[in-house]
Amino acid sequence: MTRLSFGETLFEALVDDTEGTGGLSDAQLNHEPVNFLRHAGSLSMSKIADGMIDPKLVLSWLLDHLGASAFFVGLLVPIREAGALLPQLFTAPYVQAMDRRKWAWVAGSIGQGVAAAGIVLAALTLTGAAAGVAICALLAVLAVSRSICSVSYSDVLGKTVGQSRRGAATGTATSLGAGAVVIFALVLMSGLVDRATLVLVAISLAALLWLGAGILFSTLWEEAAPGAAETSTLRQLHILRRDPQLRRFIWARGLLTSTALAPPYIVLLGAQSGQGSFDRLGALVLASSIASLLSSWIWGRMADRSSRRVLMVSAIAGAAALISAVALDFLGASGTIWALPLVLFVLMIAWHGVRQGRVIYLVDMAPNDNRAAYTAVSNTVIGLLLLGSGLFGALASLAGPQVTLLIFAAMALASLVVTSGLDEIAD
Repeated sequence: MTRLSFGETLFEALVDDTEGTGGLSDAQLNHEPVNFLRHAGSLSMSKIADGMIDPKLVLSWLLDHLGASAFFVGLLVPIREAGALLPQLFTAPYVQAMDRRKWAWVAGSIGQGVAAAGIVLAALTLTGAAAGVAICALLAVLAVSRSICSVSYSDVLGKTVGQSRRGAATGTATSLGAGAVVIFALVLMSGLVDRATLVLVAISLAALLWLGAGILFSTLWEEAAPGAAETSTLRQLHILRRDPQLRRFIWARGLLTSTALAPPYIVLLGAQSGQGSFDRLGALVLASSIASLLSSWIWGRMADRSSRRVLMVSAIAGAAALISAVALDFLGASGTIWALPLVLFVLMIAWHGVRQGRVIYLVDMAPNDNRAAYTAVSNTVIGLLLLGSGLFGALASLAGPQVTLLIFAAMALASLVVTSGLDEIAD
């Protein structure tokens, strides 16, 4: 009987199904246990860094602290979201031409680390509009670097981890990352450390974590494969015409952006109800992190069985949370200390389910030699839909957060109809 190494033992403990090739070659299969752990380690460091430099929370507070105007604060989330998604259509051909695509992820991770270090330097030396311009510009660099990681990751994951084990890898990483961010959120809320000092230390740590993640990811064993011939940017869009399942998946994912766009309107609902104790910075970070910690690993294991079902369950949970928020407000309970934080917690669980389900479904659905293009096309379209949905949400908010949340709930429920038409993808 062959004695298993510690890495192999841990690998078997973290996944449900270690049988079958999962679409890997014999050489790649031999390296799968150690690759699985390196994926989990690199991705968890990246997730921790994400939580510590969250634009809608941490960077927004930092710019306000530095005296930058609301104009620059308002640019943060659009720069982060659009910058991370829209460039992928242009970078994907270069990634597909590489024989070992892990190096694209390494470069993107290091780029994020350098940009985060630049944000710390700007915060220490600049104030007012100068700080706003510099930090927004550095966030754009970080977002573009992230787009390179995103467009390459699904391809590398598909080449190095078997199909029935991919959700366990991403779910484990997300839960590990969330555990660390929970600690950050608790310290942030405690007031034991000067908030400005804590935020700068956290962003500095994020920079180091991204650099470390890039170094660890570089040690993945990835079998060299002939790079695909570079295709033009517009030619990649032909995938949408050829693959009806991809179109349906993008529609489903687009409708599920409601789970990502809704949290600020829940906060607004709390503010209107006079809930002065609702600590937006600490409570949002904490609710998101605990939800991720408790649910991501489970979502990942579920996605290995059926990522389509994960998307459907997440849609139901998200719609229920949003409808509950409006119902609680109608009943006069939204001003209580427990109501909206609980709603936000459930919504974050749904959002993490959407993230896990859509990543695994896309990796499993895309052809082995064309994952980067599928990821790029999907993310670029979603980037445009996010911008459109964000604008629509802003206009809808003129009618009040209750109306906006009901519209987002309707979007989540509509995604059920679209997702039900997706194919189940067998190993």
